[in-house]
Amino acid sequence: MMRELLYGRNAVRECLRAGRRTVYKVLLAEGVKESGTVADILNTARGQGIVPQRVERRQLDGLGDVNHRGVAAEVEPYPYSDPEEMLKVAEERGDRPLLLLLDCLQDPQNLGTLLRTAEAVGVHGVIIPKRRAVAVTPAVVNASAGAVEHLLVARVTNVVQAMDRLKAANVWVVGLEDVPEAQLYHRADLNIPLALVVGSEGGGMRRLVRERCDFLIRLPMRGRIGSLNASVAGSIALYEIWRQREAES
Repeated sequence: MMRELLYGRNAVRECLRAGRRTVYKVLLAEGVKESGTVADILNTARGQGIVPQRVERRQLDGLGDVNHRGVAAEVEPYPYSDPEEMLKVAEERGDRPLLLLLDCLQDPQNLGTLLRTAEAVGVHGVIIPKRRAVAVTPAVVNASAGAVEHLLVARVTNVVQAMDRLKAANVWVVGLEDVPEAQLYHRADLNIPLALVVGSEGGGMRRLVRERCDFLIRLPMRGRIGSLNASVAGSIALYEIWRQREAES
């Protein structure tokens, strides 16, 4: 069984809390105080029968230029889901489905930020491509502050086919793209079964992905900068979807 090393206090804590993957070891650098988040980690680990190990800080520094903050964990790889399971979760909760589909996002920080926002607003699942896109790596888990450990994430071979399956399940596929034909995001009706599509950092959505969307939304821009970071734009749109749903309840 392959293993990977998570790093960072929030990443390790949320992995333990979520309980979705086996944790083989919890490593604590010498000199790290057993208080706050670290105390939570140690208590949760011990409650699961895991004995935390003290190691020299240089052992964790060997991970490279990462912000481990004196904590790491040896775990099994991230457990991916599938879009059908996400729809099932929404149905079991009595919710309108809300999914996030990321078309070839490549920066771990951007993916982590969007995953953190997605978890915060109650997204039922996130879909990413298997190729030309970053996967859920330890860097992404850390960037999400561990939020991805509580999320369903699916890696699909063909994004367009995944969109078609969602549409067949009566989910509207809505693309976020700054083009003239797009509706302003706050004027669009987003209180529907919905999958929000966010494109890559450089080129946005690929042509076939954009054409398969049911409609497009955009954010208004008044400044001299022509665009927003993908994770910022996606987060704003997700909160608008959440706002519209909350306004109805």
